[in-house]
Amino acid sequence: MPKNFDYFVVFAEMRTGSNFLEANLNAFDGIACHGEAFNPHFLGYPKTQEILGVTQDTRDADPKVLLREVRKDKSALNGFRYFHDHDPRVLDTILNDEKCAKIVLTRNPLDSYVSWKIAQETGQWKLTDAKSRKDGKAEFDADEFDAHLTALQEFQVMLLGRLQTSGQTAFYVAYEDLQSVEVMNGLAKFLGVQEALDGLDKNLKKQNPSPISEKVKNFDKMEQALAGLDRFNLTRTPNFEPRRGPAIPTYVTAAHAPLLYLPMRSGPEDQILDWMAAVDGVSGDQLNTKLSQKDLRQWKRKHGKHRSFTVLRHPVARAHHAFCTRILNTGPQCYDALRQTLRRRYALPIPENMPDVSYDKVAHRKAFAAFLGFLKGNLAGQTAIRVDQSWCTQALALQGFGEFALPDRVIREADMQEELAQLAAHVGVHTPQIQDAPAETPFALADIYDAEIEALVQNVYQRDYMMFGFESWA
Repeated sequence: MPKNFDYFVVFAEMRTGSNFLEANLNAFDGIACHGEAFNPHFLGYPKTQEILGVTQDTRDADPKVLLREVRKDKSALNGFRYFHDHDPRVLDTILNDEKCAKIVLTRNPLDSYVSWKIAQETGQWKLTDAKSRKDGKAEFDADEFDAHLTALQEFQVMLLGRLQTSGQTAFYVAYEDLQSVEVMNGLAKFLGVQEALDGLDKNLKKQNPSPISEKVKNFDKMEQALAGLDRFNLTRTPNFEPRRGPAIPTYVTAAHAPLLYLPMRSGPEDQILDWMAAVDGVSGDQLNTKLSQKDLRQWKRKHGKHRSFTVLRHPVARAHHAFCTRILNTGPQCYDALRQTLRRRYALPIPENMPDVSYDKVAHRKAFAAFLGFLKGNLAGQTAIRVDQSWCTQALALQGFGEFALPDRVIREADMQEELAQLAAHVGVHTPQIQDAPAETPFALADIYDAEIEALVQNVYQRDYMMFGFESWA
């Protein structure tokens, strides 16, 4: 039996080869990897009922119950795969535990993104026989890739920092290393298992072995979008080097005016972006986005009299916007996997698809109240779902801005016409009228708002009410 560690974790992401790595780990007699044990949408694998006697209901109620079973079971060295969006309630325990072996699997994020898009296109997530392989090509989406890259980068930087400050080390495996039996045997030794494999597991096959130029429908568009980046070599698959500064792709600068907007998610973003475009009389696509730290520093030096701002939205309106946009209404902005999990695991009373003629105002109020109940537990760290930026506290989001640049002005939505005009006048630019926010569908907040809804939101966002002095929405 291994003596070095009590258990292990494989830090990985979708389409990084983690299934293949797990298959080879499980080929050793003394190792047992239990899949994505803390995936909020399923337990280990999509059809698994329990892991080491722990059910999904038990894990969701207290994930440390499963972690204890993984640690104390001595039939093998147990472990699991953990992705950046898995249950955050166990992450600190895992990272702080020196008896937990850390394995970090990385892959070029462009390749993992393209692989993910092809899997979505074909519906084929694993391949065991080349005869059943489905052909497909990825459609590159610059904004989607940017979000993918940011999530991976931030998680990898966090992992590296936590390991360094706690004096721990991890066994790093690149996607290319997965084909080396010597690396697999070295990993086993790291875990304390002296058995060696003669060969690798051959059941899983590489699904898309062709060059990336042949796997992307709009390859020219992808090259143009990535032209300003030096992270990738599109003719090969280099290891992803995560050691970079914080990514700030959401910041927006005006086309010409010295104005910098730090968006607060689920706030009046569209109205402000339209206003910023109107300041310079340009279209919205001429605003500057996806800036790096270097880009933003250069912009600040060039615009000496620059001003930055963010806009707060009342917590009731913000929670309702997040609910309608991210959860209720199906479409490109919907978190579909989370939507299904909330319906299935948290009994959120919303239709399977929207629009739905049976969904009326009474149903909408009931569903929104239930969502607020979920948010209460989510923000308190009591659910298996990560806290999304669409509904995190605005105080926390503002604190995050401070890691690079605090806004000069924190403006409330109700005051933004007056205060943005003052801000524009201060830097000597035109001050256009801010357009009204579009009506939310299928029902406006005013259709369901009452004292009970207000009380529920105040219970969820006590910190924001206290920090920013919000009163009742109406």
